[in-house]
Amino acid sequence: MTDSVNLRAVVLDILMEINEKGEFSHLLINNALTKYQYLDKNKRAFISRLSLGTIENRIELDYIIDQFSKTPVRKMKPLIRNICEMSVYQIIYMDNIPDSAVCNEAVKLATKRGFTGLKGFVNGVLRNIARNKDNITYPDRNKDIEQYLSVKYSMPLWIVKMWHSQLGIDRTEEILAGFKQEKKTYIRCNTAKAPVEEIKRILSQESVSVADVEGIPYALEIKDYDYIAGLKSFRDGLYQIQDISSMTAGYMTGFKAGDTVIDVCAAPGGKSVNAAISVGTDGKVYSRDVSDYKAGLIEENISRLGLNNIEVQVKDALVMDESMKEKADVVIADLPCSGLGVMGRKPDIRYNITEDKLVSLKELQQSILSVVQAYVKQGGIMMYSTCTINSEENEANADWLCKEYGFKKIEYRQILPGKNGGTDGFFVAKLRRE
Repeated sequence: MTDSVNLRAVVLDILMEINEKGEFSHLLINNALTKYQYLDKNKRAFISRLSLGTIENRIELDYIIDQFSKTPVRKMKPLIRNICEMSVYQIIYMDNIPDSAVCNEAVKLATKRGFTGLKGFVNGVLRNIARNKDNITYPDRNKDIEQYLSVKYSMPLWIVKMWHSQLGIDRTEEILAGFKQEKKTYIRCNTAKAPVEEIKRILSQESVSVADVEGIPYALEIKDYDYIAGLKSFRDGLYQIQDISSMTAGYMTGFKAGDTVIDVCAAPGGKSVNAAISVGTDGKVYSRDVSDYKAGLIEENISRLGLNNIEVQVKDALVMDESMKEKADVVIADLPCSGLGVMGRKPDIRYNITEDKLVSLKELQQSILSVVQAYVKQGGIMMYSTCTINSEENEANADWLCKEYGFKKIEYRQILPGKNGGTDGFFVAKLRRE
């Protein structure tokens, strides 16, 4: 059965869905890995790496192809362009695969997909690149460092320019390099079910490597697992997968036993779960999102974890809930954002976000904040967070909230990928109502 699966064909289908239909990379790849979970670990890793790597490096790959092709990538048939991109990624980044095999498989793909007339073109371009891969040129770093970084790290030029303006060029390059670091997996231990040390012992029995995370006692880094949803410890609800940057936001909150918490844009529920474990059985978490589908994602998560102090509600964060005015000790507002901090895991974000969308997102964030701030009682805490790297969505919004609604800044923290080795970019503002 496994021999019948053409791994490159699977990747090509994923790329076509992402690039031509605008589907989300992380969902498509997860679906493929679930569908083909019977394949061995190395084959599934190939699907994941080639899909993500091709998307993540698309600007660079196109820049390389254009140096060796008489037909620019923008004029290629979409399927041929995707075959060329995924093949050049293998030639440049996957040294364990012979260049000849890459070229041959690309020609086979083009033929099987009905482009027999272009198989010579595909073969010629790829073999030319393979012969000359040590002579590929890039924009001159000394003459135009923004253009160089844009191509080298496959980041749209306007994003590079924005970060250069907001953060400086050194930090910008650090962020770009950070996105390419190996991604780590972190879990939030469900200490409502078992102590951290017990969870570590169980994971070790399942042959999972475990390491403590400095500064957050209930966080662990895990590796050397195959299919995490297949682990009994996962099915038993002993932990949830959560990036360390997101856990940092929860730890900063300083939940107290018995707190009332409202999580206003909660799906899939990671922060609600963290809050529920932290406030204990005497506390209460209202976990809200805008649709039945999103509420279902939260329900699924808390059911697996066995938490009884979370009430899931379908609520639009833009609509005032008069019954909850000044009732919350903590409001969690992890709001829709541009997602520029998670491009290491969701690389297609960079190609879909626009400058106009940044403006409209800031307006949406302020509209939501103007409503949900009313739920914070006097002396209570507002935790405003995003998974982006953009001062207009982050510090500017937090400053605006303080000015307009009488909150006091306690702490702002911008987590950057390059600073934290394989983590996401994240911003969190902890504010107190005076």
